[in-house]
Amino acid sequence: MAKIYISIGSNIEKEINIIKGLDALYHEFGELSLSPLFESESIGFAGPVFFNMVVGAYTELPLESLAKTLRQIEYDHGRDFNAVKNSPRTLDLDLLLYDDVITDTPVQIPRDEITKNAFVLWPLAELIPDAVHPQLSNSYSHLWQVFDKTTQQLRKVPLNWQA
Repeated sequence: MAKIYISIGSNIEKEINIIKGLDALYHEFGELSLSPLFESESIGFAGPVFFNMVVGAYTELPLESLAKTLRQIEYDHGRDFNAVKNSPRTLDLDLLLYDDVITDTPVQIPRDEITKNAFVLWPLAELIPDAVHPQLSNSYSHLWQVFDKTTQQLRKVPLNWQA
C-alpha cells in the first residue's frame, strides 16, 4: 500500500464541491487524513476565492492508474478540461506525494506546487509536519516556516464533513 497525499481545491460552488470531492475520495480510498480547510485568493487569474486542503490516504493503485482515477473524479464532478489554464474550477485534485517516489511520469511527484504555493504547503505542513520532502530533505513544517508568507494570504475556514 502506498501512502498518498492529494491537494483538493475548488472555487465554483466550493462549499458543495469540496464535500463532494471528499466523499468521492473516501469512496475510492477509505479512511482519509485531513488537513484544515483554507480559503485563498485565486493565483494567476482573477476569479472567486478558493477552498483548498490536503488529504492523505492509502492505495494499492499504481501511479498511472491513480492519476487516471483522480482525473475521472474531477470529470465526474464537472471539471472542464477544455478550460484555459488558471481558470475557475469545480474540483481540482492534484497528487502531491506517492510514498517517497520521485518521478515526472506519468505525473510529477513530488509536485512542484508543494514549495511554490501557500495553499498547498500550509495544509501539508499541518497534516504531516514532521514528514520530509523526498528531494529537499527538509520537513514540511520547516519548509512552511521559511516560506515567504507575503505571497498569498490564507485563512482557515470550518470544514463540515464526516465520512
